[in-house]
Amino acid sequence: MPGPATTSYPEFNPTSKALKAQSRRAFAEPADWLKELAEPLDQGPPATDLLQKFASEGLTGIGVPQEFGGDGGSWADAVESIAELAEQSLTASFVLWSHRTYIECVVRSNNPVLRARELPTLLAGEWAGAVGMSNAMKFVCGFEPLEVMAKPAEQESGLAWRVNGVLPWVTNLRAGGFSVAAAAQPAAPGPVPVFAFRSDMPGVCRGQDLALMGLRGSDVAEIQLAEVPVGVENRLHDNLTVWLPQVRPQFLGFQCGMSIGLARASIAAAREHAGRRAVLQWPLTELHRDLESDAGRLLSGLQRGIFSSDPAALFRLRIALARHVQQALYLELQAWGGQAYLEGKAPGFARRWRESAFIPVITPSLAQLEMQLSLLKQ
Repeated sequence: MPGPATTSYPEFNPTSKALKAQSRRAFAEPADWLKELAEPLDQGPPATDLLQKFASEGLTGIGVPQEFGGDGGSWADAVESIAELAEQSLTASFVLWSHRTYIECVVRSNNPVLRARELPTLLAGEWAGAVGMSNAMKFVCGFEPLEVMAKPAEQESGLAWRVNGVLPWVTNLRAGGFSVAAAAQPAAPGPVPVFAFRSDMPGVCRGQDLALMGLRGSDVAEIQLAEVPVGVENRLHDNLTVWLPQVRPQFLGFQCGMSIGLARASIAAAREHAGRRAVLQWPLTELHRDLESDAGRLLSGLQRGIFSSDPAALFRLRIALARHVQQALYLELQAWGGQAYLEGKAPGFARRWRESAFIPVITPSLAQLEMQLSLLKQ
């Protein structure tokens, strides 16, 4: 249920839904429509148009300024909406994370023409948004070169670049149409531009869905870019190193919502099925306290805008929340006992176990974040 507007979040509140209740916009009852879809979404393409459903529930506009067509809420509200989905289905929350993060990229673009073109259909769930920024983030951190190249175009009217390269792993590439944010290395020395590549542009080719072991309803595939003609109207920003710190807090912060929701779901299931295993109650209580404390720090930090100047704090929270997920699944496994290894005897557990395996490797992976933290300490 929607809660009252707030401007700050506590460090910790012992009620598991306290932070949700304080969120400006929590959508009605995700369990009512998502509970039955969780297993099918994990194993195959969605039978329901998730983006249209998200839009009808108001999820696509949470935390988007009203002047751009959103609800005017906060980034913390957006995190909680993603977390609520993750309690039922990490696949659904993964799709919303991708879509909402791309919307944030468009909102923070310095190209008003692109904003005016992209935002209405994104907010309406008519066009999908994706972020192919894995390579770009590693490039900025000095881990690898850019794999997408932009060369000057011929003198056609309005055409500035031709772009080539591969984006090997991108989420939310809906067949009905999508845009993906990606950086491209220019041929000449200078700032690295970031573009919005649309699926209807010549030379943009979506591959087959990747053979993931779960989350198969998230439309994850490779994108090949072959001599894609790009004009300035498709430029999200003209300088990656300036733009990335502006969007990274939301990119990672929204991503953390996936961990928060999955950990909450696993802790709840463990408590429900612990039964005579009273020895599990204390570690579950401690884990729940730590999870909500870190969730509170994340939401408060996003509200106060501290992560742009202190990315290390956000990196540490992302790592901590991912570890809470692993601890929660381990305790849930013990709560179910041998039933967890019997097919159909521990509803939702096998799916959550697969989902938890994805949390450490989603870009930026925990290993990448640990490396970046070690560099920041030098």
